[in-house]
Amino acid sequence: MAWGTPSRERRVLKAGHSSIAVTLPKPWAEAMNLRPGDLIVFDQNDDGTLYLKPAPLPGADAPGAPFLVQARSFDTPGVLERLIVGAYRVGHDAIEIRTDVPLGPDRVEELVQTARNLLGVSVVAQEPTRMILQNFIDPSKYGLPQLVQRMKMILVAFLDETEEVLQRRGPSRRLATLEEEAGKVLALLVRQLFLASRDWSLARRIGSPDPRQLLEWRVVVHALEELSEMFGETLTVLGDGADELTPDVVAVLAATVPALKVQLKSVVEALMHPSLDNACGVFQESGPASLGALPFTRALARKAPAARLAHDHLQRGARCLSLLAEVAIDRAVASGSETILVEAA
Repeated sequence: MAWGTPSRERRVLKAGHSSIAVTLPKPWAEAMNLRPGDLIVFDQNDDGTLYLKPAPLPGADAPGAPFLVQARSFDTPGVLERLIVGAYRVGHDAIEIRTDVPLGPDRVEELVQTARNLLGVSVVAQEPTRMILQNFIDPSKYGLPQLVQRMKMILVAFLDETEEVLQRRGPSRRLATLEEEAGKVLALLVRQLFLASRDWSLARRIGSPDPRQLLEWRVVVHALEELSEMFGETLTVLGDGADELTPDVVAVLAATVPALKVQLKSVVEALMHPSLDNACGVFQESGPASLGALPFTRALARKAPAARLAHDHLQRGARCLSLLAEVAIDRAVASGSETILVEAA
């Protein structure tokens, strides 16, 4: 049920001697878990429109209050990075790090590098025992469809690089850059979903008019993250096992990548533009069996174990795309705009 159902029109009612009132749509009130007596916050725009949302719960952090991470010291590499990434992904704009023992050069570099790897984040204050990172991104400027399309471009670039590695039979030159770019976009996608789950007006502005679609978007983002990891692992093992890339091994792998690239593009297209006819066609054409890949024989597997592992990653990528094709059908069915007949097998 979209927000436009029931009717978007509401009659103004008299309330008391001199006040007027308008009822709230029941689906929205239930989604917001509103009860009689709860407070609503209104924001008025210059054009006269109103945005409304539930008031913050008592004791909740004030908007803009930094997320504080405090410890006597941070000695274990990677802990600060994960804390900052987690705070960013769940929607915090300001992140403050405090310690009793001054941060060492390695931890300072870790913090600075983490900020560089998150879109919109900068270090705005730095002291021996205190650092503040601030996010400057306006979430309403980053739509979910646009970010998914950006991830598709990065994943296609992973596959382009795979073809280049197979042709050169040497390590990847772009792996680190592609992984960094994918990490930035994926972190922002997760952040957008967290923010949208708390603000339905933002959800509508970034491409999720029905709140139930946020669950679909989360599945899509998780699958894109899996694809990024698998394609990155493919490039890693091919680089480590470059000496295994004999012509017969390359022929098997090279036959898989172009078909996988076509699947990726068609599945994302079906996700972004829901059509039951198109989604069913994409689903039928997705999955490992549709790659038309040459068999990776036992003899090849014994001769080239790293290449076999890369082949397995590509096959898993195809299965992941098959999952996304299922989500594309769900989105098309939810739109409820068409009916088709599917021939029985």
